[in-house]
Amino acid sequence: MMPRPSRRNVLGGAAALACTALAPESLVASLLPPAPILDAHIHLFDPDRPGGVPWPPPTDTALYRPALPPRYSALARPEGVVAAIAVECSPLPADNDWLLHTAASSDLIVGIIGDLDPAKDTFAAELDRLAANPLFRGIRYGNLWDRDLDQHLADPLFLSNLRRLARRDLVLESANPTPQLVAALLRLAARLPDLRIILDHLPQAVPPEDPALRTHYLALLKQLSERPNVVLKGSEILRRVDGSVPLTLATYTPWLDTLWQLFGEDRLFFGSDWPNSDHLTPVHTVFTLAQAYLATRGPTAARKFFWTNAAAIYNWRPRTDEQRLARG
Repeated sequence: MMPRPSRRNVLGGAAALACTALAPESLVASLLPPAPILDAHIHLFDPDRPGGVPWPPPTDTALYRPALPPRYSALARPEGVVAAIAVECSPLPADNDWLLHTAASSDLIVGIIGDLDPAKDTFAAELDRLAANPLFRGIRYGNLWDRDLDQHLADPLFLSNLRRLARRDLVLESANPTPQLVAALLRLAARLPDLRIILDHLPQAVPPEDPALRTHYLALLKQLSERPNVVLKGSEILRRVDGSVPLTLATYTPWLDTLWQLFGEDRLFFGSDWPNSDHLTPVHTVFTLAQAYLATRGPTAARKFFWTNAAAIYNWRPRTDEQRLARG
């Protein structure tokens, strides 16, 4: 059964979208036909398990409670989500197995992105073991957990391990796209053109205000967008501005338009960043804002953004008839 159209509402009209505060329960006019959503960026963790979790910290009152498939499903299915990718948020090797086990318990989760360090000599054996599970779709490596991508770009072991990742048809996801990380990813994309690289969270990474730094950052993104092995995940669209979170599409449209012009409709796709999104707004608003923007791009672009592109980049296997029907 496909999702009910009544929960896939966007604001009614491109002009209204550009200037009206989002009010998803009262401003209802569907510009997009009901379509399935693949949410390509969620996090799963359980602070109540023995030993706790490395993230989030107990001081994070917005997040520090179990974030498990039943809780996510209750929020996401009414929005039209029929598949999701869980991204590891722990550097502990054993947590790859925990995430795979947790994902296997819910047929809504069609893939996981694990955490393995290509700079370590244990990488190859661990990758071979984890990749035997079809839910394992790649790794995340960026400037997180005291790691620095740039310092490893001349390391033969590091590059050899990433080539192994590419040969297995698995992806490399980055993290928060600072200018330093974007520059390093550009060099990596050139060195390993067969490695599919996913750039996470760029919608929230507003360019530096300094004119020279801004020009340099945008030039790096332009060069990165010209690498055919790089795609952009449209996660973390909303952001805090002067202490509050704007709920007007007009706030986000200029930067989203820039990213759209850079990467095009065939290399962008959706991720909610749940439950990290709870720092800013209930996840329903994340879906509503993304749908509102895609309504200005039309149904074909929306289908690619919410479903087709992510299905291709991760090459995941459907687990339900609904997913098989949607994937075609």
